[in-house]
Amino acid sequence: MADEFKVDLAALEKAASGITGTLVKLRFRKVSDLDPRKEEIGHSHLADVLESFCTRWEIGVENLAKDVAQVSQRLNASAKAYREIDGHITGQLGGTVTSADGKDPGVR
Repeated sequence: MADEFKVDLAALEKAASGITGTLVKLRFRKVSDLDPRKEEIGHSHLADVLESFCTRWEIGVENLAKDVAQVSQRLNASAKAYREIDGHITGQLGGTVTSADGKDPGVR
C-alpha cells in the first residue's frame, strides 16, 4: 500500500512567518552600520578594502532578502491553495455517501 501524502499547512505558514520576521529585522540592520569610519581603521588601503567588502556584502544581503521574500510568498500561496482545494473537495464529497437516514454509513 502506498504511503499517504500529507501537507502540514501549519508548518508551511510557520515557515513563511519566520522568514517574514527575519526580513523585518534585516530592514533595520544594514551592513553599512557595521562599516567603521576610515579614521577608525588606521590604514587607508585596509579601510578601502573593508568599505568595498561591506558594499558588496550589502548587495548580496539585499539580493538574498528578495529571494527569501519570494520563498515566503510561495509558502503562503501553497498553504492557501491547499486549504482552498481541501475545502472544495470536502464540499464536493460531503453528502455523497449517506444512508437513507442521512447519516454517513462509514461512521461508527
